Amino acid sequence: MSRILLHICCGPCSIYPVSVLRGRNLAVHGFFYNPHIQPYQEFEKRLTTLRAFAQSVDLPVIIKADYDPETFFRQTAFRETNRCLYCYSLRLNVAASLAKKSRFDAFTTTLLYSKRQKHELIVSIAEEASRKYGIAFLYTDFRSGWREGQLKAKALGMYRQQYCGCIYSEMERFCPKTVRSEKSGAKSKEGEL
Repeated sequence: MSRILLHICCGPCSIYPVSVLRGRNLAVHGFFYNPHIQPYQEFEKRLTTLRAFAQSVDLPVIIKADYDPETFFRQTAFRETNRCLYCYSLRLNVAASLAKKSRFDAFTTTLLYSKRQKHELIVSIAEEASRKYGIAFLYTDFRSGWREGQLKAKALGMYRQQYCGCIYSEMERFCPKTVRSEKSGAKSKEGEL
Protein backbone atom coordinates (compact mmCIF):
# COMPACT_ATOMS: atom_id res chain seq x y z
CA MET A 1 0.00 0.00 0.00
CA SER A 2 1.43 3.37 -1.03
CA ARG A 3 1.92 5.99 1.67
CA ILE A 4 0.72 9.50 0.81
CA LEU A 5 1.49 12.69 2.74
CA LEU A 6 -1.54 14.96 2.47
CA HIS A 7 -0.82 18.61 3.25
CA ILE A 8 -3.96 19.79 5.04
CA CYS A 9 -5.06 23.41 5.22
CA CYS A 10 -8.00 22.73 7.57
CA GLY A 11 -10.36 20.03 8.81
CA PRO A 12 -13.36 20.68 6.53
CA CYS A 13 -11.16 20.72 3.42
CA SER A 14 -9.66 17.36 4.35
CA ILE A 15 -12.93 15.38 4.49
CA TYR A 16 -13.34 14.72 0.78
CA PRO A 17 -9.63 14.29 -0.15
CA VAL A 18 -9.07 11.78 2.68
CA SER A 19 -12.11 9.81 1.53
CA VAL A 20 -10.98 9.79 -2.12
CA LEU A 21 -7.39 8.80 -1.32
CA ARG A 22 -8.46 6.04 1.06
CA GLY A 23 -10.88 4.86 -1.62
CA ARG A 24 -7.82 4.29 -3.82
CA ASN A 25 -6.38 2.06 -1.11
CA LEU A 26 -3.69 4.57 -0.15
CA ALA A 27 -2.33 4.96 3.36
CA VAL A 28 -2.96 8.64 4.05
CA HIS A 29 -1.02 10.67 6.61
CA GLY A 30 -2.03 14.27 7.19
CA PHE A 31 0.39 17.19 7.53
CA PHE A 32 -0.76 20.49 9.03
CA TYR A 33 1.56 23.37 8.21
CA ASN A 34 -0.10 26.75 7.69
CA PRO A 35 1.97 29.58 9.22
CA HIS A 36 0.11 32.18 7.17
CA ILE A 37 -3.15 31.93 9.13
CA GLN A 38 -4.06 35.09 11.02
CA PRO A 39 -4.94 35.97 13.69
CA TYR A 40 -3.64 33.40 16.16
CA GLN A 41 -7.10 32.49 17.46
CA GLU A 42 -8.11 31.55 13.90
CA PHE A 43 -4.99 29.40 13.61
CA GLU A 44 -5.90 27.59 16.84
CA LYS A 45 -9.54 27.04 15.77
CA ARG A 46 -8.44 25.44 12.52
CA LEU A 47 -5.84 23.25 14.21
CA THR A 48 -8.27 22.16 16.95
CA THR A 49 -10.91 21.30 14.34
CA LEU A 50 -8.43 19.25 12.32
CA ARG A 51 -7.25 17.35 15.41
CA ALA A 52 -10.82 16.41 16.31
CA PHE A 53 -11.62 15.29 12.76
CA ALA A 54 -8.38 13.32 12.42
CA GLN A 55 -9.09 11.49 15.65
CA SER A 56 -12.64 10.67 14.54
CA VAL A 57 -11.46 9.04 11.28
CA ASP A 58 -8.22 7.55 12.61
CA LEU A 59 -6.05 9.80 10.45
CA PRO A 60 -2.45 10.16 11.61
CA VAL A 61 -1.40 13.80 11.38
CA ILE A 62 2.00 15.43 11.60
CA ILE A 63 1.60 18.92 13.01
CA LYS A 64 4.13 21.67 12.41
CA ALA A 65 2.46 24.32 14.51
CA ASP A 66 4.85 27.15 13.68
CA TYR A 67 3.14 30.49 14.01
CA ASP A 68 5.22 33.17 12.34
CA PRO A 69 3.14 35.98 10.82
CA GLU A 70 6.15 38.34 10.83
CA THR A 71 7.93 36.25 8.19
CA PHE A 72 4.76 36.07 6.11
CA PHE A 73 4.41 39.87 6.22
CA ARG A 74 8.10 40.41 5.38
CA GLN A 75 7.86 38.09 2.38
CA THR A 76 4.63 39.57 1.06
CA ALA A 77 5.14 43.28 1.80
CA PHE A 78 4.64 45.30 -1.37
CA ARG A 79 3.70 42.02 -3.13
CA GLU A 80 0.31 41.55 -1.53
CA THR A 81 -1.44 40.76 -4.82
CA ASN A 82 1.05 37.91 -5.38
CA ARG A 83 1.06 36.66 -1.79
CA CYS A 84 -0.49 33.31 -2.75
CA LEU A 85 2.62 32.43 -4.75
CA TYR A 86 4.76 32.76 -1.62
CA CYS A 87 2.20 31.08 0.63
CA TYR A 88 1.64 28.05 -1.61
CA SER A 89 5.36 27.71 -2.29
CA LEU A 90 6.27 27.77 1.38
CA ARG A 91 3.73 25.14 2.40
CA LEU A 92 4.15 22.81 -0.57
CA ASN A 93 7.95 22.86 -0.44
CA VAL A 94 7.90 21.98 3.26
CA ALA A 95 5.40 19.19 2.52
CA ALA A 96 7.51 17.79 -0.34
CA SER A 97 10.67 17.92 1.76
CA LEU A 98 8.97 16.12 4.65
CA ALA A 99 7.48 13.51 2.31
CA LYS A 100 10.93 12.77 0.89
CA LYS A 101 12.68 12.64 4.29
CA SER A 102 9.94 10.46 5.78
CA ARG A 103 9.96 8.05 2.82
CA PHE A 104 6.43 8.61 1.67
CA ASP A 105 5.65 7.49 -1.87
CA ALA A 106 4.08 10.82 -2.82
CA PHE A 107 2.53 14.02 -1.50
CA THR A 108 -0.55 16.04 -2.34
CA THR A 109 -2.60 18.83 -0.79
CA THR A 110 -6.13 19.74 0.23
CA LEU A 111 -5.57 23.07 -1.47
CA LEU A 112 -6.66 21.21 -4.61
CA TYR A 113 -10.13 20.79 -3.05
CA SER A 114 -11.16 24.43 -2.80
CA LYS A 115 -12.92 26.17 -5.65
CA ARG A 116 -11.60 29.43 -4.24
CA GLN A 117 -7.89 28.65 -4.54
CA LYS A 118 -5.65 29.25 -7.56
CA HIS A 119 -5.72 25.65 -8.76
CA GLU A 120 -3.28 25.88 -11.69
CA LEU A 121 -0.76 27.81 -9.58
CA ILE A 122 -0.94 25.17 -6.83
CA VAL A 123 -0.37 22.38 -9.35
CA SER A 124 2.58 24.20 -10.92
CA ILE A 125 4.23 24.84 -7.54
CA ALA A 126 3.64 21.26 -6.37
CA GLU A 127 5.14 19.86 -9.57
CA GLU A 128 8.19 22.09 -9.13
CA ALA A 129 8.56 20.96 -5.49
CA SER A 130 8.24 17.36 -6.67
CA ARG A 131 11.20 17.82 -9.02
CA LYS A 132 13.22 19.76 -6.46
CA TYR A 133 12.90 17.15 -3.71
CA GLY A 134 12.69 14.02 -5.86
CA ILE A 135 9.29 12.92 -4.52
CA ALA A 136 6.18 12.18 -6.56
CA PHE A 137 3.31 14.67 -6.53
CA LEU A 138 -0.04 12.90 -6.66
CA TYR A 139 -2.32 15.25 -8.56
CA THR A 140 -6.03 14.91 -7.95
CA ASP A 141 -8.63 17.53 -8.72
CA PHE A 142 -10.75 17.27 -5.57
CA ARG A 143 -13.02 20.19 -6.51
CA SER A 144 -15.81 17.92 -7.73
CA GLY A 145 -16.38 16.95 -4.08
CA TRP A 146 -16.56 20.53 -2.80
CA ARG A 147 -20.27 20.52 -1.99
CA GLU A 148 -20.19 17.00 -0.55
CA GLY A 149 -17.32 17.89 1.79
CA GLN A 150 -18.93 21.13 2.89
CA LEU A 151 -22.25 19.45 3.66
CA LYS A 152 -20.49 16.75 5.68
CA ALA A 153 -18.47 19.36 7.61
CA LYS A 154 -21.68 21.21 8.42
CA ALA A 155 -23.41 17.98 9.50
CA LEU A 156 -20.45 17.18 11.77
CA GLY A 157 -20.66 20.64 13.34
CA MET A 158 -17.09 21.45 12.32
CA TYR A 159 -15.72 24.96 12.55
CA ARG A 160 -15.70 26.24 8.98
CA GLN A 161 -13.57 29.29 8.36
CA GLN A 162 -14.78 32.09 6.15
CA TYR A 163 -11.50 33.04 4.45
CA CYS A 164 -8.31 31.41 3.22
CA GLY A 165 -6.13 32.34 6.15
CA CYS A 166 -4.09 35.51 5.85
CA ILE A 167 -5.30 38.92 6.90
CA TYR A 168 -5.46 39.99 3.25
CA SER A 169 -7.88 37.19 2.38
CA GLU A 170 -9.96 38.09 5.44
CA MET A 171 -10.13 41.69 4.21
CA GLU A 172 -11.10 40.60 0.69
CA ARG A 173 -13.87 38.43 2.15
CA PHE A 174 -15.40 40.92 4.57
CA CYS A 175 -14.38 44.48 3.72
CA PRO A 176 -16.57 46.09 1.04
CA LYS A 177 -14.62 46.99 -2.10
CA THR A 178 -15.80 50.59 -1.84
CA VAL A 179 -14.10 50.93 1.54
CA ARG A 180 -10.89 49.23 0.34
CA SER A 181 -10.63 51.39 -2.76
CA GLU A 182 -10.97 54.72 -1.01
CA LYS A 183 -7.81 56.78 -1.04
CA SER A 184 -6.27 58.28 2.04
CA GLY A 185 -8.14 61.42 3.08
CA ALA A 186 -11.30 60.60 1.13
CA LYS A 187 -14.59 60.51 2.97
CA SER A 188 -16.31 57.18 3.52
CA LYS A 189 -20.00 56.53 2.87
CA GLU A 190 -20.76 57.53 6.45
CA GLY A 191 -18.99 60.87 5.97
CA GLU A 192 -16.11 60.02 8.32
CA LEU A 193 -12.46 60.57 7.58
